[in-house]
Amino acid sequence: MTDVRAALSAALREQRQHVVDAVDGLDADGLVRPLLPSGWSPLGLIRHLTFDVETFWFEGVVLGRRLDLPSDDDVWHPTEWPRPEQVLDDYGKAAGRSDETLLATELDAHPPRRAFEAHPWIPDRDLLATTLHVITETAAHAGHLDAARELIDGRQRLVLTEFTDRQARRQSPR
Repeated sequence: MTDVRAALSAALREQRQHVVDAVDGLDADGLVRPLLPSGWSPLGLIRHLTFDVETFWFEGVVLGRRLDLPSDDDVWHPTEWPRPEQVLDDYGKAAGRSDETLLATELDAHPPRRAFEAHPWIPDRDLLATTLHVITETAAHAGHLDAARELIDGRQRLVLTEFTDRQARRQSPR
């Protein structure tokens, strides 16, 4: 394993763990309650990461597999929500398959022709660039989950008392 591949794997694992940690301890209502006008919920976002990010980019694009993915509406707003444990298990399994692909594929490999046939709009970029895209998207959504979590129950991942507590700001030396 190259240093680059190890760094990519580690960064991706870290962001995935951030996602899982962000929803840890939320009750069923908090997991499916939409907080923004777009209507997404924490569980819907994890389903998005499972299907539209991990599965699509690594299996559909990098490997060129034909996929039967749920529609956007079924991912974000299913008529019946799967059990949270199932959603997290599905995310972990998709991540495991992605890890296998990352380890077994050359970093300079481009998507096979069948990937472009199935998804003509995908960019022609190598595995390195695709993995960086997935890390970036996962990190962005982990941040969304942090904000959602704070709105749901006040829990903060990073407690920045110095910046949020007026008393602490007044006492902080400049």
